[in-house]
Amino acid sequence: MRDVVIVGGGPVGTMLACVLAVGGLDVEVLEQRETPSMRSRAIGIHPPSLAALAGIGVADALLTRAVRIRAGEVRCDGRQLGALSFERAAPEYPFVVALPQYETEALLRDRFDQLRPGRYHSGVTVTGLHDRGDALELATTAGPALARYVVGADGARSRVREQAGISWQQFGGRETYLMGDFADTDPRDTGAVLYFERGGVVESFPLPGGRRRWVAMTDYLAADADSADLAAVIRHRTGVSVAEPLGAASAFAVQQRLAGSMHAGRVVLVGDAAHQISPIGGQGMNLGWLDAVALRPALQRALLEPPAAASVLGDYDRTRRSAARRAARQAGFNMVMGRPAHGLRLGARNALVRGLTLPPANELVARAFTMRWL
Repeated sequence: MRDVVIVGGGPVGTMLACVLAVGGLDVEVLEQRETPSMRSRAIGIHPPSLAALAGIGVADALLTRAVRIRAGEVRCDGRQLGALSFERAAPEYPFVVALPQYETEALLRDRFDQLRPGRYHSGVTVTGLHDRGDALELATTAGPALARYVVGADGARSRVREQAGISWQQFGGRETYLMGDFADTDPRDTGAVLYFERGGVVESFPLPGGRRRWVAMTDYLAADADSADLAAVIRHRTGVSVAEPLGAASAFAVQQRLAGSMHAGRVVLVGDAAHQISPIGGQGMNLGWLDAVALRPALQRALLEPPAAASVLGDYDRTRRSAARRAARQAGFNMVMGRPAHGLRLGARNALVRGLTLPPANELVARAFTMRWL
């Protein structure tokens, strides 16, 4: 019987596996996918996450592959509204780094294989959970498994959350975006740019290998749009002509959701299984990693002192759901700021942006964008 079985081997589940293994727990990962996804998806990695990655021995390898983003600027109608530096927001790691998610996942899987060889199992679907009192029995496509605790890291459509009977509540609005990677016309420029344009926000982030990620808010879920469509939106709103596309464009919708609880008995949730916020800039992935850091001491104590389990896991639930609500409010504010604006609303928004990028507000904004308060 394992101490912990983690259902879901994406970036959050594998990070948690490494964190628990470093902490001395007997842990196993069950991942439904046969092979890892090669989509770049979440790319931003923030200073608190870099500290956590250093704690499991991954940060140095990741930093050699990633682009360091030390500053960002906000533009509208061809003019700079303001700029932010991240260098004072996080002295130990004075930057946000960008790396495609598949590279981050590969580093985490390799590290977990070093820590617990043969404990990452691909192509395994969990079909049921049964509470035996002193442990949970998992029904899986590879046969039964037994664990003292099961952690659901299986995303927004979490089967573990459903099996545990935990509610899933939506709040806030819904926005749609179109995203794609293009060759960077100036790879030496490693800054992030937010274009708060009249027709809706366009965001631009550097990636390794002379690439740049572009994300544009859209009026609807443009599932049939391609890279040429995205390039046209970018050019129309910002005047920027992007270079050749590097991969297909993809449309996605952002919805805010929060689990009614992040634990029920011997089931615990992390990452998108517990809270769904905007994935732009890697916010959801980083929030899940901070869940993992907070969960390790709670599970260690729950295993060592069973009578304290309900209390320590309850504390984990309260603190991490509070952090998720703060992150969701910040993401919601960002989405509202990025909506189309004209006339008085445009002027008011631009004035607010200028104020937020000047002292003393700029220090607080830089800490918020580097996820220092989560």
